[in-house]
Amino acid sequence: MDAVTEDVFVTDVPARLDRLPWGRFHWLVVSALGITWVLDGLEVTLVGSLAAVIKHPDALALTDSQVGLTGAAYIAGAVCGALFFGWLTDRLGRKRLFTVTVAVYLVATILSGFSWDFWSFAFFRFVTGAGIGGEYSAINSAIQELIPARYRGATDLIINGSFWVGGVLGALGSIVVLDPAIFAIDVGWRLAFVIGGSIGIVIIYVRRFIPESPRWLMTHGRPRDAERIIERIEADAARQHGIKLAPASELPTIRLRGRHSTPLLEVAANLVRIYRRRTLVGLTLMTSQAFCYNAIFFTYALILTKFYGIPETGVGWYIFPFAAGNFLGPLLLGRFFDSLGRRRMIAGTYGLAGALLAVTGFLFQLDALTASGQTVAWMIVFFFASAAASSAYLTVGETFPLEMRALSIAVFYALGTALGGLIGPALFGVLIESGDRTSIMWGYFLGGGLMMLAAVVQAIWGVSAARLPLESVATPLSHVPP
Repeated sequence: MDAVTEDVFVTDVPARLDRLPWGRFHWLVVSALGITWVLDGLEVTLVGSLAAVIKHPDALALTDSQVGLTGAAYIAGAVCGALFFGWLTDRLGRKRLFTVTVAVYLVATILSGFSWDFWSFAFFRFVTGAGIGGEYSAINSAIQELIPARYRGATDLIINGSFWVGGVLGALGSIVVLDPAIFAIDVGWRLAFVIGGSIGIVIIYVRRFIPESPRWLMTHGRPRDAERIIERIEADAARQHGIKLAPASELPTIRLRGRHSTPLLEVAANLVRIYRRRTLVGLTLMTSQAFCYNAIFFTYALILTKFYGIPETGVGWYIFPFAAGNFLGPLLLGRFFDSLGRRRMIAGTYGLAGALLAVTGFLFQLDALTASGQTVAWMIVFFFASAAASSAYLTVGETFPLEMRALSIAVFYALGTALGGLIGPALFGVLIESGDRTSIMWGYFLGGGLMMLAAVVQAIWGVSAARLPLESVATPLSHVPP
């Protein structure tokens, strides 16, 4: 890194991050950031499993519609949290917001276990969502800025998909806490929240070892701090692999002018004017997957209990394979997003998920599925939908400039979730309460149609970003031409 003037400098930090061999540092990033989604998945799956129990007169005595509304409250909180914490993440850094957002999440999750009525439960779910919304921005921006370009797609998908490892644990945990032979009805569900939130303390400890993103530091006028961090990472990689990295003088550089923050008007101008096609793609991807996921998952237990007669305490057995399919999708398909390319894989997974969801809705309307058959159908649908949903976060993060990355993720998450995620759970809660299979089928058709529409938009206007440096996909706003 060579200084040019007091506020303009030339740096090779991006190239040095991208040339690193996969090593201990990258595993640390994956584990420290991915564990959040494991715990989030555990907590959210428990809520899905608990949906039927909290309706019990000895619990919170909620109606089907109120269960749907509490899901909507969680999503509304995530929208607000994403916008607020996303804005702070771009201003104050990725690392600092790690601790804040996860602290909000774990405290609110624990308090959810002490709810006394619908309104208190909805409020605590709102605050929990705010913490998770902030996590989406901080974590996804950090993943993309710390992981080498050739591994970025697979890593981002697998980390986001690790949510479903928590889903599996949550499903198994629900079987224990909802067993009336072990815990009373009004004790087990409360204990689930307290335990799930308390485990989150581990995250705060592990993240102490993750450095600030060197890319964030360089765009904020701190090239020497970025240099010190990359030197430590390179030294560790050299020791681990027994290699000597090529001299940095042989790597491409970028010329930047540091800035403290990016005005919101400049962010808006980039989204609406300069990158309007990318904005259309991102919004379509986020909205469709948010509707599809939140509509199905937050009412999963209601379908099983109301239409298939599954006892409340047995829902976890059916969520287990569903969650497993959701994790296997990103795990097995993730590498193809780097090798076959973003446009082909994103369009393909969205299109397949949408078509299969529509078929599942038709079979449900015909009453052609058993509880096991319904679960297998959902497992297949979300094998593809999970990879698609994770790729939406990858897309909105890597296709916009560094200085507005976290806020861009937040904006698309907020808009997509507000349009799709808020409507989905509430709509399906009402449809399920009606008991009419045909009405629910049309809900499935709506979700499948949105996913297929997103596939078409991605196929036409999607960005080819696989294996490319972030600075090549979107030029930093702080870039200074030679």
